[in-house]
Amino acid sequence: MTNHDREFDIVVFGATGFSGAANARYLAAHAPTDVSIALAGRSLQKLQKIRSSLPSRAAQWPLIVADVDTPSTLDAMAARTKVIVTSVGPWLRYGENLLAAAVNAGCHYLDLTAEVPFVRWSIDKYHEQAVANGSRIIHSAGFDSIPSDLPVYLLYKAAAQDNQGTLTDTTMVLRKIVGWVSGGSVDTGRVYAEQAFKKGFLRMMLDPDSLTDSPDRPARPRTRQPRDIRIVRGASVDPSLKGTLAPFIASFYNARVVRRTNALLDGAYGPEFRYSEALSVTQRPIVSTVAAGVITAGYAIGLGAFALPPVRRLIDFALPKPGSGPGETITDNGSLTVETYTRTTTGARYVARLQADCDPGYVMTSIMIGECALALVRDEDRLPPAAGVLTTVAAFGDVLVERLNESDLIHLECERLDARK
Repeated sequence: MTNHDREFDIVVFGATGFSGAANARYLAAHAPTDVSIALAGRSLQKLQKIRSSLPSRAAQWPLIVADVDTPSTLDAMAARTKVIVTSVGPWLRYGENLLAAAVNAGCHYLDLTAEVPFVRWSIDKYHEQAVANGSRIIHSAGFDSIPSDLPVYLLYKAAAQDNQGTLTDTTMVLRKIVGWVSGGSVDTGRVYAEQAFKKGFLRMMLDPDSLTDSPDRPARPRTRQPRDIRIVRGASVDPSLKGTLAPFIASFYNARVVRRTNALLDGAYGPEFRYSEALSVTQRPIVSTVAAGVITAGYAIGLGAFALPPVRRLIDFALPKPGSGPGETITDNGSLTVETYTRTTTGARYVARLQADCDPGYVMTSIMIGECALALVRDEDRLPPAAGVLTTVAAFGDVLVERLNESDLIHLECERLDARK
């Protein structure tokens, strides 16, 4: 049976969790009526409850009972669908059996992980098999890491179109974020804390190219990359920026995804491409410098405390639980603004912007992963001819830019900043 002979176009796995329900809700509202969708999870009763809360077109969606602890149920589910969309994490704890089922069944797979060890494991174990059977295994198709990955691709395209060489120092600046920390993200932090003292974990996390290489590709010479945790002057990123920029903790994952994209694109961003991320707190010079220092110290204290089991148990009482999420008041008022700056080998300066007029952790993420799933179903003939363990840019390229810009809540653009035309 080929991928085109499947019973379903999309299966939403983990549909009873907060993120999974948001993904199902987006597809119920925006998927074309001829796209066949099923909901999957381990509780039939909870699946029925979620289905009844969705728009009316979902009333007839089939329900599939499948459990990450019962691989045979995952194998049966994967054999019935073209695409699996999953939000069941932490992936180091719950993701391995599902990813294996997807690759073995030859279907496409989308998740929301931000776990370096899980992605490295999937590359090492399944990249070559996925290439052989044409599966696209696409990690991080939401808040992690599309706002990091896609703007860099826009910069590359703009510089190439203007004949301005390739990219050099490139920095994503998180200008604004209004949202809610998900229970799943917190649980990922717990798993990281459990892994912290295991052999090789810290070395993997500190290696800026820990996700770059693939078994089927020769390793390329590596460009020295900026540190993930660093305080930088705004003007060193671009002359238009004032004040001091703080570190952005998610750079430990997102920056590695962007570098993997460059490797999957055969180094298209250029041999001098260096990527980092930063957080804008204010443009006031003294205040921003103090704030950047406080944020950096806060990261160190927080990570250190979370790594100590007795302290982590105390902190857990105040943190969101897995599967939980914010109320409508928060999701309705969320927003995200990202600006990614670069200078090319010819000296040209560009900025790419991604703006989301919605909660980034849930609403924006459901749009992003939903449009990725629909692209795999409806736009396969326009996608890059890639398979294996991919990033969103390597898997979708221009198609994802078009789809997100056609949504009501996400906007992407790129412009040249220097005076030369």
